Amino acid sequence: MTPAARIQAAIEVLDLVLAAAREGGAAADTIVQRYFSTRRYAGSKDRRAVRELVFGAIRVCGETPASGRAAMLLLAADDAALAAGFDGSPHGPAPITPDEPVAAAGAAPAWLAERMRVADLDDEELAALVTRAPLDIRVNTLGATVEELLAEMPGTTRIAGAPDALRLPAGTNVEPFAGRLEVQDAGSQIVAGAAKAQPGMTIVDLCAGAGGKTLALAAAMRDTGRIIAADTDRARLNRLAPRAARAGVSIVETLLLDPGHELAALEDQRGVADVVLIDAPCSGTGTWRRNPEARWRLTPARLARLEETQRRLLDIGAALVRPGGALVHIVCSLLDEEGAGQVADFLARNPGWSADTLALPAGRPRGAGLRLTPAHDATDGFFVARLIAPC
Repeated sequence: MTPAARIQAAIEVLDLVLAAAREGGAAADTIVQRYFSTRRYAGSKDRRAVRELVFGAIRVCGETPASGRAAMLLLAADDAALAAGFDGSPHGPAPITPDEPVAAAGAAPAWLAERMRVADLDDEELAALVTRAPLDIRVNTLGATVEELLAEMPGTTRIAGAPDALRLPAGTNVEPFAGRLEVQDAGSQIVAGAAKAQPGMTIVDLCAGAGGKTLALAAAMRDTGRIIAADTDRARLNRLAPRAARAGVSIVETLLLDPGHELAALEDQRGVADVVLIDAPCSGTGTWRRNPEARWRLTPARLARLEETQRRLLDIGAALVRPGGALVHIVCSLLDEEGAGQVADFLARNPGWSADTLALPAGRPRGAGLRLTPAHDATDGFFVARLIAPC
């Protein structure tokens, strides 16, 4: 592919990404893969170059662009060589004309940027949300040691404050190490530590998904005790069992929940769990480094629905905690509506409950919990709080 043809391909992919954002379709990574699955003539360098253009354009656009071309024109505004590729050549984009629409630069749509500023996130914090994320892994201490993987994976470094976390060079192939490690952001590992999991505990992971935090809990428990990994998403939950088997984890029981009727399936756990961990569905504003187009999927109405879901899950989780046990609320969001505000609302509705003081190796106090951000902690963005049930 010529440089101009790569630009045109990136524009076409961006149009598909924008359509998916409007319609709730596939993520940008998936769209790039699908695009090239029917274009076998494109070599690996072509695919890599187009992907770089696509994600570069997504990252610089704040508001949703009018078109893929408008997004690419913004990227080209500061890149003379890229602008020169709009040359009208065969398979290339038409020449740039005066006054044609160009996407607006920014870290987020205006309404979201305003809510983040209300949450005391400044321009530096906002800009860090759309930088590139590193490749972090959690060493599965049931089957390997940090020192072993450091020796076997050149260029790998430790991550301060996360004892089982390593940061790998971009593009590292982790498949040969399956079972000995899990790809997991350091921030995700750190907030999971708020569960204070110990061997012999009974823990309910109420929104387990495919089990990233479930497996981290199992390792902390030395595979002794009981973890009920529950979720309403059958496809994601089905991925947990084989992952657990590879990791040498035997204490996890998966439980498919019926949306709106979760407590019926969890009745035998009512009031007995030492810890209930809720990694709640959320806006994902803390993970834009990995999914930058997610900024264009979120709307005020969708955010309101997520807040209501989080509120309901906290009430469900509270019913499962034993007297004196803990309820851990985690969201990969930097919005107070989903983090500090959500916890404040729970405490107001549930007299007798209290917030535990967390001493995690990263994050800063926010309301009754801690908040991690890419700019301050070099992790994805998270809010976590540990709530204690009355005795």
